[in-house]
Amino acid sequence: MLNTTIAALLGGPEMILIAVGVLLLFGGKKIPELMKGLGKGIKEFKNGQDGIDEQDVKKEAKPASTI
Repeated sequence: MLNTTIAALLGGPEMILIAVGVLLLFGGKKIPELMKGLGKGIKEFKNGQDGIDEQDVKKEAKPASTI
């Protein structure tokens, strides 16, 4: 019984209430910036776990130029 997750404890109305609260606190323009930063942080964390350096990621992302 104690092994329940937070998602199991929250129903639809509770999630809507939380979403409205976040929207009121941060505003519609700030939320995409926060999510973008969160996504970058998660990506960096996963790359760090895999042992990939930021320089390696940049090298792989650059397309090879053809002449």
